Amino acid sequence: MASARQAMSKVPEVTAYFWIIKVLTTGMGETTSDYLAHRLGPIIAVGLAGVGLVASLALQFYVRRYVAWVYWLGIVMVSVFGTMAADVLHVGLGIPYLVSTMFFVVALAVIFTAWYASEKTLSIHSIYTWRREAFYWVTVMATFALGTAAGDMTAVTMHLGYFASGVMFAVLMAVPALAYWRLPLNAVFAFWFAYIVTRPLGASFADWVGVSHSRSGLGLGTGPVSLGLAIVILGFVGYLAVTRKDVGTNASHHS
Repeated sequence: MASARQAMSKVPEVTAYFWIIKVLTTGMGETTSDYLAHRLGPIIAVGLAGVGLVASLALQFYVRRYVAWVYWLGIVMVSVFGTMAADVLHVGLGIPYLVSTMFFVVALAVIFTAWYASEKTLSIHSIYTWRREAFYWVTVMATFALGTAAGDMTAVTMHLGYFASGVMFAVLMAVPALAYWRLPLNAVFAFWFAYIVTRPLGASFADWVGVSHSRSGLGLGTGPVSLGLAIVILGFVGYLAVTRKDVGTNASHHS
């Protein structure tokens, strides 16, 4: 029964490829959101991102099993829209990054509580029912919004800058990994902690590469950075689609 449920899982096995693509998508979401907002205007950009998000998640819920390109398309659209959701609170409504960060922390805690109360597990390798998949994607959306707000808070409000913020979040991500490896840290907690931190990690470095020198960046531009990240992501996802290295029977080891 366990192996059958693993085969039915709608999410990939957690491998090095998973974390690499996850970080890349967070960076792409950050720069693509900024690029679209400046090119098209915030209202049109949010509208297009919203349509893309709904369409990609509808496709994800429609397929019966994990399909690499469908899943990662959903993650990319969540990344773009989640970035915009956090930016709207700050840029559009003038809410400080610290306040929006705390708001998303509370929202995520509420989602986790509701998920656990309903399903008695937060393991991503138990995603084989419609309800658990719904909880999963709502959680993913909240982690992206939280990560965006937290990354901007450390870079801008705390004046660390994008590069220093990226380094700080890289260290934070290593903490649960080392604790899980050396200590009896709960695997589900370790996963979600690392998952949340990857958002500001990828976004901070992408911002650093893309933004102007006046904002302590390398000044390559959000458009070129977004395109470059998209090409790399396509390469990784294509590789996984062919090799299926992220589909295995060892999922229980990570959950």
